[in-house]
Amino acid sequence: MDKRNLAFDRVNYILLVVGMVIVVIGFILMSGDGSTDTAYNPDIFSARRIKVAPVICLIGFVSMIYAVMRKPKESGDRSK
Repeated sequence: MDKRNLAFDRVNYILLVVGMVIVVIGFILMSGDGSTDTAYNPDIFSARRIKVAPVICLIGFVSMIYAVMRKPKESGDRSK
């Protein structure tokens, strides 16, 4: 398969992986102990869980969209 026929280049894949890692970090920041029927945990309403983590996930999803939409640069080798 010719390299010119690929839709993504190396930079696209790197950006896609970085975006996925950012999304995973956001989901990790959202996780934690929850409240039960017998014990209330006020940490479920912390700023980290309801403000910071969703913004980090959004940034990760936007960067993944950019990685998919980014057009690879044309190589200078056009002799073939």
